[in-house]
Order: sequence, then C-alpha cells, then structure tokens
Amino acid sequence: MILADKIILLRKRNGWSQEDLAEQLMISRQSVSKWESGASIPDLDKIIKMSTLFNVSTDYLLKEEIEELSSEEGMAFTEREESSARVISAEEAEEFLTETRSFGKMIGLGVVLCILSPACAILLSGLTKSGWLTLTETMADGISATVLLLMIAMAVVIFILKGIHYSKYDYLEKGQIVPGYGVEGIASKRKETFSGTFAICIAIGVALCILGIVPLTFLQEAEAETVTKCVCTVFLLAMIATAVYLFIYSGIIYGSYDKLLRIGDYTNENIAFSRTMEPIAGIYWSLATALYFFWSFYTAKWQITWIVWPVAGILYAAIMGIIKVIMNARKKK
Repeated sequence: MILADKIILLRKRNGWSQEDLAEQLMISRQSVSKWESGASIPDLDKIIKMSTLFNVSTDYLLKEEIEELSSEEGMAFTEREESSARVISAEEAEEFLTETRSFGKMIGLGVVLCILSPACAILLSGLTKSGWLTLTETMADGISATVLLLMIAMAVVIFILKGIHYSKYDYLEKGQIVPGYGVEGIASKRKETFSGTFAICIAIGVALCILGIVPLTFLQEAEAETVTKCVCTVFLLAMIATAVYLFIYSGIIYGSYDKLLRIGDYTNENIAFSRTMEPIAGIYWSLATALYFFWSFYTAKWQITWIVWPVAGILYAAIMGIIKVIMNARKKK
C-alpha cells in the first residue's frame, strides 16, 4: 500500500473530509487532494504531523511493505474497512462519470416531456375557443388527453430504462466506498473544470424562468385574445422545461463528483439521512403527482396547475431541512 492510499484510509478511519485534514495540518484542501491522488508527496514535517494526528508510526506511512497499522484498533479497522467498503478504481470512476452524463441527459429529457405534456391541451383549448379550429370539445379533450398520456408514457419508459441501467452505481450513493489510487484526483480535477459550466447552467435556468413569465404578465394588463394567452402559456412551459433540463443535467453531473469525493450531500452522515428519508420522499412525491393530475383534469386549467411542481419542490426542501435539524439536535442531546 502506497502513502497516498494510507492517507485516504487513515483520514476515512477518523471520519475526516479532505478539508478537515487540511485544516488540522494548516494547509489547503488541494494539497491533501494531490497527496491522495499521488500527484505530490508531503514533506517530512507534514509526515510527522500526520503520524501524530493518525496515531501511527512514520514507518507505517513511509514504508510500502508495511500494510497494517501497528495498533489492534488500527488492524481491526483495516479488516472492517476492507470487508465492508468497496474500493473504486480509476477505470471504474471514469466509466461512472461517462455513464452519468448520458443518465443526466435522458432524465432531463424525461422531465421535459412531463412538463410539456399539457402544452397540446392548452393550445387546442385556445384555438378551439378562438374559432381557429372547428373541433368539438369532446374531440379536443380526446386529442389532448392522448398526447398528454403519450408524452408521460415516453417519460416513464425513459425513467425506468435509464434507472435500471444506472442502478448498478447505487453503491456510490448509498454504500461505503474507498476511492482507489488516483480517483480523488480525477474527481477533484473534473469538478473544478465543470464548476464554471454548472454555474452558467444554473444562471441561465433562473433567467429563463424569470423571462418566461414576462409575456403572461404583460398580457394581464392588455386585452389579448385567448389563443395569444395560450401561446404565451406554452412559451412559459417551454422556458421552464429548458431551465429544469439545465438544472437536472448539470446537477446530476456535478453531484457525481461529490459521490466519488464523499463530500456535500454524499458524506456518510447525509447518506444515512437519505436512507432514513426514502420512504417519506416516496410518499410525498406520489401525493404531489396525484394532486397535480387530479387538479389538472378536474379544472382543465393546465396553464395554472404546473405550479404544483415548484411549490412541491420548495416545500420538500424545507421539510427535509427541518427534519435534519431536529435529528441533529436529538443526537447532540
């Protein structure tokens, strides 16, 4: 076992992130990342400090032939770590990152189909009421329902197929892993490179959401035809769909780096919290979906009912935040 692997092993043994170790050594996180990726080697002063911090000998850190910790506790930990955690190789990490890009695109596309599914109903309603189309109400409703269900069916197929294919990486999100040699270096570098793209996607998405509502806001003050209002509503849905695609695609990719680095939402503590909340999340989003379809079909006001999704998302984040605060408070007691 080389020095880089030993630093990773000992840091995780103590439950420290790269930032935690860097703070105790009074260096930057990037320095720790370079050590663990094998891009650089700590100097003797830092070796001695780590020896004290980790409670191991400098021989253990420096000599590759020494594979086990000298203390009984260290040896027991090594056995537990090797038996319960999965070591991620650089090749496996590269394959995961490549698959994640494809997964992000397809999941984003599926969500776009769901958001745009009411567009046909809105347009047909406006065109029929304005006399641009000579369709009976029954025919218009039938066509609208058919298109809506087809788009949702396509989205569901995408979610199921991509979900099944991507499920082979569930251990990265829910299990214990140990990054192999060079993995943390790869993930850190990729994340740093993608950070600019991620920020741009979020900024553009927010701007699209704001700009999308401008035409409808303007029409509220003007006497516009029904068909014009319907077109503006579809335009709003398209802008929101594009924004959500950017959020999902960039967010999934950005999150993949955190999964490998075990930071952000993917620390051991947050993973345990996510497991606890899975049943609640399933019930919550099932109820939100049921509410959306019931409200939409009952009122036929598709230009309004889409608001269920952003409101549900905000409430979900708030509920999860409150639950997490309560759980942390109980732990401290």
